[in-house]
Amino acid sequence: MGDLVDDDVIPLVRKYALQNALEYDGKGQVGSTLGRLLSERQDLRPKAKDLMSLVSKEVEDANNSMIENGADYVRREIENIDPRAVNRVRQEKNAGLKPLENTEDGVVLRFAPNPNGPLSLGHSRGIVINNHYAVRYKGKIVLRFDDTDTVVKPPLIEAYEWIIEDFEWLTGSKPDITIKASERMPIYLEYADKLLSEGYGYVCECSSDDFKKHRISMAPCPHRNRPTQENMELWNIMQKGGMKPGDAIIRVKTDMTLPNPALRDWPAWRIQKNIHPLVGGLYNVWPLLDFQSAIEDHEQGVTHIIRGKDLMDSTRKQILLYNHFGWTYPETLYWGRVSVHDQGSFSTSTMREDIDSGVYNGWDDPRLPTLMSMRKRGYDPEAITSFWTEMGITQKDVAISLESLNAVNSAKIDPTSRRISVILDPVEIEITGDVPKKAVLPSHPDDASLGNRVHSTKMGRFIIERLDQEDKIRLKDFADIENIDDNYHIVSTKKSDDRKIINWISAESVRDCTLVIPDGPDLSRKSCLVENAELIVGEVIQMERSGFAKVMEWSDDSRVLHWLHR
Repeated sequence: MGDLVDDDVIPLVRKYALQNALEYDGKGQVGSTLGRLLSERQDLRPKAKDLMSLVSKEVEDANNSMIENGADYVRREIENIDPRAVNRVRQEKNAGLKPLENTEDGVVLRFAPNPNGPLSLGHSRGIVINNHYAVRYKGKIVLRFDDTDTVVKPPLIEAYEWIIEDFEWLTGSKPDITIKASERMPIYLEYADKLLSEGYGYVCECSSDDFKKHRISMAPCPHRNRPTQENMELWNIMQKGGMKPGDAIIRVKTDMTLPNPALRDWPAWRIQKNIHPLVGGLYNVWPLLDFQSAIEDHEQGVTHIIRGKDLMDSTRKQILLYNHFGWTYPETLYWGRVSVHDQGSFSTSTMREDIDSGVYNGWDDPRLPTLMSMRKRGYDPEAITSFWTEMGITQKDVAISLESLNAVNSAKIDPTSRRISVILDPVEIEITGDVPKKAVLPSHPDDASLGNRVHSTKMGRFIIERLDQEDKIRLKDFADIENIDDNYHIVSTKKSDDRKIINWISAESVRDCTLVIPDGPDLSRKSCLVENAELIVGEVIQMERSGFAKVMEWSDDSRVLHWLHR
C-alpha cells in the first residue's frame, strides 16, 4: 500500500476493529470500522477504497480474537494501543440511553407482560430500561398484565406473582402501579360502547378470508355502514353470548385506502368464551391487545412507550384510535431484536409443554432462560441491569453471546464469592520432604474479611485433578512440588518459577459433593470431591480455577453445587 500505511494507520485500524468486535460480540463490521477510522483521519477519505483490504483483514482478526480469546483479552489489546479507547466503547454503548423528550409534565412508563408464564432474560430488558427512565425522571412505572387472551396465550395463575417477584428482584422496588387488564374490563367495554355509538367502529360478520379480500381491494365490507343502532344491538348480543367465536368482531373504522393494509379497519374486539383464571366466564367478548393497550395507556397517563420495532404497526393503529377519541399519543421509542445465540430457542408455550411432560424440572430448571432460573442459579440482578443499560436503545437487531452477560456478572459477584476447591476427576498423590503441617488459604485473594481456610496437611497426601499430573507443578497458595522417580517432593513453599498452578485438596479434609451442570438439553450430575468447608445454602462461591457455582444443599448428608459460569 506504499505510503498509505504510515506509522499511525495500522494501529488506528486495529484499534477500531477491536472496538467494533468488542461492542458487537465478535461480529464487527468492515463498514463501521472504516467509518470510525475516517471520522478521526479525514485526510484518509480519498484513499478509502485502498484501505479496504487492510480494514477487512484487521476486522477478521479482531472478530476471531473476540471469539477465541474473549472480551477481557480484546480489552487488553485495545488498551495496549490506546487506553482511552475501551472507555470510549462503554461511552458509545451508554449513549444508547439518551434523554427522553417532552418530560416537562412528568414521566409515566409501563412494562406490560403477558402472564402466560414467568419472565425470560429478554423480558428483563423492558423492566430495566423502563424502570431506569422512571427513576431518572422521578416518574412512575406501571406493571400491567396484558391478560385478555385466553385462547392463544392463556394466563397462568401463578405467573402473576412470579412476574412481580422478578420485577422486584431486578429493580429492588415495587412497581408504582400494578394492573391486571382482565379486572378492568368494564372500562374497556365503556370505550367499546363509545367507539360504536360515535360511529368510529362497527360490528363485522365477515370471515377472516372474506375481509382479507376487502382489505386487499381497498373496498369496504358489507357491514361497514350499518346504522349505529344496529351495531349497538349486535354488540349487545355478542356480549350476552348469543354468537359463537368467529361469528363477529368489532372493527375500528380507519380508511380502507391507507397504504399500509394492516391499518385498514383493524380488529378491536372478538368473541372469546374460554374460562379466565381470574374472572372466570364473566365475559363473552374480549379486547384485542392493540385496543386494550391503547385504552389503558390513556387511562394511566402513560407519557412514553418503549417497544420493539416489530410493533410499529401497533403504534400506527393506536394513533388512529387516539385520533378518534381526541387524545394525544405518547412519545414512542423502538428497539431492535436481541438474540442470545448460545441460549437456544425457547417459547413460553413450548417450555410449558415440556415442563408438563417432564422434559424440564419446573420453570426454574437451570437449562431454561427464565429469570426464575437465572435467579436460582446465582446471577446478580445488577449484572442484568448493567448489561441492558449499557446496550441502550437501538433499532439494530443484535446477536450477542451469553458470555457477554456472564462477564458482567463475574465482575459483580467476584468480590463477594468465597473460593472453594472442587476436584472433578480426582487422583491422590503423596508428597515427601519438609511438608508444612497445615495450609492456611485465603477465602478470597482480595478481601481478608472473608477469612481463611485452614487444612491439616501433616499426612502429606493430596487430591488433584488427574490431568494436572505434571513433573513440575505448584499447589495453589501452598507449595511448589516436583515429580522425581515417580515420587512428588516439595521444592519450596514460595513460588519459585512460572510452573503450572493447580487446584488441590488435602486428603485429610476432603468430602463428597455433586456438581449439577446444564449442558444444552441435558442436565448432568457429576460426582466430585470438595474441601471440607462451612458453606451457606444460597451463597455463590468460586470453585478454584474452575468457575462460579451456587450452593443448593450443604450438610453432612448431602452437598450439591449448581454450576453458574466461568
